[in-house]
Amino acid sequence: MIKDKIKDLAATIFDDVVGYRQHLHANPELSYHEFETSAFVKEKLTQWGIEFTSCANTGVVALLKGDLPSDQVIALRGDMDALPINEVSDKHYASKSPGVMHACGHDVHTSSLLGTAYILNQLKAEFGGTIKFIFQPAEELLPGGASIMIKEGVLENPKPDYIVGQHVMPLIDAGKVGFRSGIYMASTDELYVTVTGKGGHGAQPHQNIDPVVIASHIIIALQQIVSRNADPRIPSVLSFGKVTANGATNIIPNEVKIEGTFRTLDEDWRAEAHIRMKKMAEGMAESMGGSCDFDIHKGYPFLINEEKLTANAKSFAEDFLGKENVVDLDIWMAAEDFSFYSQITDACFYRLGTGNAAKDTQYSVHTPKFDIDEDALKISTGLMAYIALKQLGN
Repeated sequence: MIKDKIKDLAATIFDDVVGYRQHLHANPELSYHEFETSAFVKEKLTQWGIEFTSCANTGVVALLKGDLPSDQVIALRGDMDALPINEVSDKHYASKSPGVMHACGHDVHTSSLLGTAYILNQLKAEFGGTIKFIFQPAEELLPGGASIMIKEGVLENPKPDYIVGQHVMPLIDAGKVGFRSGIYMASTDELYVTVTGKGGHGAQPHQNIDPVVIASHIIIALQQIVSRNADPRIPSVLSFGKVTANGATNIIPNEVKIEGTFRTLDEDWRAEAHIRMKKMAEGMAESMGGSCDFDIHKGYPFLINEEKLTANAKSFAEDFLGKENVVDLDIWMAAEDFSFYSQITDACFYRLGTGNAAKDTQYSVHTPKFDIDEDALKISTGLMAYIALKQLGN
C-alpha cells in the first residue's frame, strides 16, 4: 500500500529532516533575506534530482511529475523566514544570529517540505499528477511573500487545482494534527496614527492643544467600531500596542504616535471598518482643535479552507494517523499570508502539533523560548505526502 511505503520513507528520512530543521533553526534569516536558507533548499533538491526555479528573489518552486497519467496539480507550501527575536535556549541548535530566531516554526515547515519532496520523489513511478513545492520567503512581513510569488506566477504554469500548507501548533501535542473547514484565520491590517496638537508647558494647558488627551479619546472611542458597529456575528479585534508621546512630566508634546492592528473575518466589514476608523479619529481630533493622520497598511486577507478539500485532507489524516490523533480547530484571530493562496484556489491549511509538556515545548510561537518536540517531524513529512497523493486520486 502507498500509505505503508510513505510511512517507511518518512521513517528513513526522519533523522535527516531533524538535521535539516536544526541547521535552519541555528541559522535563521529575516524576511526577504533568506539567502542561505534558499541555497540550502536548492542544494537538497539538486541532490535528489528535482527540478526547481527561483521566485520572489529568495523563493524556490520545485516541480515533480508522477510517471502515471494525470493532469491534476497540487501545490504544497512551506515558509522559510525567521523573526527579529532574541532566542532564550541552551540547545545546541539555538540561533547563532543575535536578534534573529525561528520563533514561528518556519524551520519546521521548510525541513518538513523537503522531507515530503524526498518521499514523493522516491514514489514518482507510482502516482499520477504534478506536485508543486513552494518554498516561500517573507511570511512574517508585509506585503507577504505569498503575494509576491503570486504576482510572479507561482500559481500558474502549471496552475494548481489545490494548495496545502501546514503550520506548527504548540497547543496541540506532537503526533496530532488539527483541521478546520471554512473561514479559519483573520485578515490583518496595521494602523499608524499621528495625532498633532500644539505642545507647551504642562502648567499652561490653556495655551496648548494637548495631543495626549486627544489620542486617549481616540483610542477609547475607536473601540466602539468593534462593540457598536460590527455585526456581533463577525469576529473583530482592534488593539493598540504602542503609544509614543515623548513629552515629560511638565511638557505637553506636539504630537502623539499610535500603532495598532485591526483583524476580522469578513472583507466587506473590513473595508467599512477602515472608513469608519479613519473618519472617527480625524473628526474627533478636529473637534478638539488638533488633527489626525490615520494611515492603514492593508495586510493579509482572511484565510479560508475550502470545505471539500479540507474534509478530504482531514479524512486522509485520520487514515494515516488514526482518528484519535486528528482534532478540530477553532477560529484563530492570528493572520497568515497563506490566505492569499486561499483567495485564489482551493486551499487547506492545517496545524501540526508540536507541544509536549515533558519536553518543555509548549511555549507559544513568537516567544523567545519557543521550541518543538521533534517527534512531530515523524509525521509532518509523510502526512503531507499522503494528503497530496490521495487528493490527486492515487
